[in-house]
Amino acid sequence: MSDSKIREAIKQFADTIMASDIYKEYLYQREKIKKQPDLYDKVNEYRQRNFELQNETDSEELFDRMEAFEKEYEKLREDPLVDDFLRAELAFCRLMQEVDLLLAQAIDFEL
Repeated sequence: MSDSKIREAIKQFADTIMASDIYKEYLYQREKIKKQPDLYDKVNEYRQRNFELQNETDSEELFDRMEAFEKEYEKLREDPLVDDFLRAELAFCRLMQEVDLLLAQAIDFEL
């Protein structure tokens, strides 16, 4: 199969993902929260700090740091707009993780 056929198959697959309810919900929630730029900035800060914490190698203090992090952002997470966005984003991320895993398994690629 040529590279162009692979690229076309990828485009078709991406179109299928973008037509999914999970992706549409993610876009809908993202657009809702972007209408409040200050809140969206806070959510992005939360997401960045969460990512950094989850990727730290120092596991001795990780539990305590995660607990402090959750407490710090507790009020933010209680906002229904924030919660809806983060839930939609998580669902989409899980879908993409499943795609990666299934593709790797289908082509016998060891992760």
